[in-house]
Amino acid sequence: MDETLLALCSLAALALGIVGCSQDGGGSAGAKPPAKPSLEGKRAVFIIAPRDFRDEELREPTALLKARGCTVTIACSSLDEATGMLGAKVKPEALLKDVQASDYDAVVFVGGVGASDYFNDPTAHAVARKAASSGKVLGAICIAPSILARAGLLQGKRATAWNSQKDDLTANGAKWSDEAVVRDGKLITGNGPQAAPQFGERLAQALAE
Repeated sequence: MDETLLALCSLAALALGIVGCSQDGGGSAGAKPPAKPSLEGKRAVFIIAPRDFRDEELREPTALLKARGCTVTIACSSLDEATGMLGAKVKPEALLKDVQASDYDAVVFVGGVGASDYFNDPTAHAVARKAASSGKVLGAICIAPSILARAGLLQGKRATAWNSQKDDLTANGAKWSDEAVVRDGKLITGNGPQAAPQFGERLAQALAE
């Protein structure tokens, strides 16, 4: 009799344990992280220098945008193979002079020392100004925010850049920030390669709105 009672108690305990596990673990097992907004149908153009663009500042944001469905085009002042500061080889798909901001939802200038080629480039300035006036997402990272500053697009705007560009930005009316990535409306700036993933996330957020 005692053995029978013991067996019944064991079965009851086992049943309660199964129910408890089901109740405690069912919710967490079925929980899913919030879905990232789809960027299907969105288009972005990333503008790089023919040489010495910063590899991560191109690779990280473009990979993130593509993973969420955004179509990415690489533009440059030359269609010859471009070389990054860390050795990346990229074949541009469009000439900068042919870029029409109206064809894209975002226009992004990639940094690296080569980006200084565009600091005073009228074509780069025209593309950036058209993007801004058309309400497109406009991004620049590392030293590239100086392109936007010299195009007159940072006046009164919060922005960041590689620290060497601080005087350039403030001289052109920007409100300097020490944050890694700064968003002011549809303007997004980043301060260097370490900020590339966060820069990509901010671009994606702006594109999804």
